[in-house]
Amino acid sequence: MTDRCTALSAAAGEDQSGTAPGEGVWLLVEQPGPWGRKALRQSELPDDVAALLGGLGAHVAPGAPDVRVQLVRRPGRAEPGSRRTVLAARPAEDAPGLAVTRLEVGDVRDLLDHDPADLAAGRLAGAAPYEGPLWLVCTNGRRDVCCAELGRPVAAALAERWPEATWETTHLGGHRFSATLLALPAGVALGRLDPVTALAACAELAEGRIPLDVARGRVGVPATVQAAELVLRRRLGVRGVDEVAVVGRGDGWVELEVRGDAVRWYAAVTSHPGVPSPASCGDATPKAAPVHEVVLRVREP
Repeated sequence: MTDRCTALSAAAGEDQSGTAPGEGVWLLVEQPGPWGRKALRQSELPDDVAALLGGLGAHVAPGAPDVRVQLVRRPGRAEPGSRRTVLAARPAEDAPGLAVTRLEVGDVRDLLDHDPADLAAGRLAGAAPYEGPLWLVCTNGRRDVCCAELGRPVAAALAERWPEATWETTHLGGHRFSATLLALPAGVALGRLDPVTALAACAELAEGRIPLDVARGRVGVPATVQAAELVLRRRLGVRGVDEVAVVGRGDGWVELEVRGDAVRWYAAVTSHPGVPSPASCGDATPKAAPVHEVVLRVREP
């Protein structure tokens, strides 16, 4: 429908570069069944568990990445199993992207036994490293109808090919870019997907390449850094997840290097309000999201 936020954003020519969520730590808790608009409080989570998860931001250590809590469930209306999956992702120490661990619990209330500071840092006691990709597709129609209408077909298509990797999730921001997806461990957010483009994009990510035509940016870094990296990658055609590194940044600038290249790139970034567009279906007042203009030059030695 042309009055949906996704259609209005696309018609306005809004660029989705630099719109990935800023949190660098992700805690994913399996919670089947219906989700409300405020998913932690409006699902069937026990009140004490919802309070724990909703309050983790207060336990983030000074200077540490912010934490984001997501509910996840398997696509479709599958019956929940006897155990719940909990996944944590935190910045990897020796590679780009995030390190992911997985824990199976008999009861979601088992999370109450964990130190909130550990949960806020993405540390799950007793968890094992998770190998392989994760595709998290936003499908919470109570938050925005576009997420359900556009996200669920994407999740269903991905689940046919990657049943263990695919989860529906509650909120990835950027409803107007639906269908949206977070790919782990790469830590790359994607947008404006349909089942065909999602399958192609995730196949690229599974091979270690970023699908630049649908990329929103990397999670856990400022929007200006996300935008600068994508502009450089698109200019040079560099797709490898670990081929570009940020080696410096400041107010209005980012310095990047490409693996195997002797030069460094200096990106001057200026931000200004874009064309007003509804951030979500039903928004009474369109908002002007920031647009990031990036000018690249080779940094002189």
